Amino acid sequence: MTDGQTEPTNRLERRKQRTRTALLRAAQAFIAAGKLNAPILEITQAADIGMGSFYNHFDSKEELFAAAVADVLDSHGELLDRLTESLTDPAERFACRYRLCGRLFRRQSQESRIMLSIGLSLLSSDRGLAPRAKRDIIAASEAGRFQVHDPDIALAIAGGALLGLGQLLQEQTDRDDAQAADDVTRDILQLFGVDAAQAERLTSQPLPDLASYSDAGSAA
Repeated sequence: MTDGQTEPTNRLERRKQRTRTALLRAAQAFIAAGKLNAPILEITQAADIGMGSFYNHFDSKEELFAAAVADVLDSHGELLDRLTESLTDPAERFACRYRLCGRLFRRQSQESRIMLSIGLSLLSSDRGLAPRAKRDIIAASEAGRFQVHDPDIALAIAGGALLGLGQLLQEQTDRDDAQAADDVTRDILQLFGVDAAQAERLTSQPLPDLASYSDAGSAA
């Protein structure tokens, strides 16, 4: 027998979650478009919710935007985890994730614009790609796969190159994103002490099929 109070409570929680999700998606669209000064009313209208509902979830637009960015970083990191979960070699995992990120700049265009808007602060975030890349760099160094003396500097180099690649792919829409991603990954691997032949092998491995992941599209 169903508890008479449980069903209404679950229904209320689902409605609250739908409202929060609508606000996050609307905020992400505004961030990606560079409309950081948009008033709360405009955001709630885009989310198709009332102004009063906004304050049931967030105290300010800044709090909403921070949550919207965190949501993007979390979903990006979780996607990379699923795509690389079978890899045990940290150097191969790093290379695979880096190559995938290069391809996602085009396949997740809105999410990518949000990450590019964050800029270099992305590298110090405890969410998304940065902490995963740092763990792989440390693990690959400890395993003798990378010759890296300072993981933070290595992360700054790799992250800066990735952001530069993303900006380039946004501006040069006719450039082959897959080839560009593999070329940058190969250069980073060699910078980390991987010999040319090994770097070529790591950037020539088949990649997981992004199209097979139904939620691998834009965060919007």
